[in-house]
Amino acid sequence: MIGIALFFILLGVLIKYGKMYFLIAGYNTMPKAEREKVDIDGIATVFRNVMFAMALVMILGYFLADWLNNPDIENVAFFGALLIGVPYLLMKTNSDAFKIK
Repeated sequence: MIGIALFFILLGVLIKYGKMYFLIAGYNTMPKAEREKVDIDGIATVFRNVMFAMALVMILGYFLADWLNNPDIENVAFFGALLIGVPYLLMKTNSDAFKIK
């Protein structure tokens, strides 16, 4: 669980600060003219924030499960982070908010 959370943190850092935009599905395959119409820095910021938030929920779930000696909490935190974070990420980054007019 902690390994997955650290992986999400690494992805967030690589996308935002390492400018590894090819990790964002669909961006790499866009024609150059379409890429110029997208605020990729804004999208990268959303990716970083969502990845960090999902990692935080997973880490808190891990430690809470360990503290309360209830492994079900860890599973709820993991799947909850994914089931809320991934759809939010997809909806937010595909919205018109990041299209340059």
